[in-house]
Formats: sequence, structure tokens, C-alpha cells
Amino acid sequence: MKIDLIQPEGWPRPSGYSNGVLVTGAGGLLFIAGQVGWDTDEHMQEGFVPQFRQALENIRAVLVGAGAKPEHLVRVTVYVTDKSSYMDALAEVGATWREILGKVWPAMSLVEVRGLLEPGAELEIEATAVVP
Repeated sequence: MKIDLIQPEGWPRPSGYSNGVLVTGAGGLLFIAGQVGWDTDEHMQEGFVPQFRQALENIRAVLVGAGAKPEHLVRVTVYVTDKSSYMDALAEVGATWREILGKVWPAMSLVEVRGLLEPGAELEIEATAVVP
């Protein structure tokens, strides 16, 4: 399997994500359901960054369960209930991402939503990976 990051000519280089990801010679597709900031006991973390950290740890656990690694992520969508919470914590969010997933930059979208299903959830992250 080969993963190439696509950067259209003349576009400014994005920070923290890729515009496109091309996978060739692929294995299986892994679709990771939306993960919120709760642990295995379904205890919701308090605050945006702790919830972000836990959601990423949950994504990593699903990757490991499928025999995949963070570098196999090709698409991530982050849903937030307040985009200013994300923007205010951007430096911590980036550091947390690198700590848990490493320097992996899949195609990514951030969407502000009115609410999420789980009480107290400030964010939800879903992902797609290609497992060799």
C-alpha cells in the first residue's frame, strides 16, 4: 500500500491536514464511528482538550484493534458544538494530535454543529483508514 498526500500546484500548503490523500495498492477500508470524549466506562471528560484527547485515544484504540496504525488514517471529520472552543485551544489540539497520532496529516474537515447525541459532548471525531 502506498499513501500520497495531494497538494495541488499553486495552492498554499495546509497546516495540520492534507487537501487530498491518494491510496494505491490498498488493503481494507476501516470506517471508524464518531468517537467522543468518554473512556471505556463511558465517563465523559471535562473540557474541550481533554475530550479531544480521549476521542483521539479512542480512534487509536480502534485502529490498533483492526491491525492499523495512525499513519493509515486517510480522512478525519471533527464535529464541534462551538468552533471558538476549537480555535481557542488550537495550539493544545495540535500538540495533543501529534502526541497521540504523530505527524499524520489526513484529509480533514471541521464542522460546527448545534449539538451531539451524547450529553456533555463538545466534539465528536470520525475517521477512515486504509489498512494494508
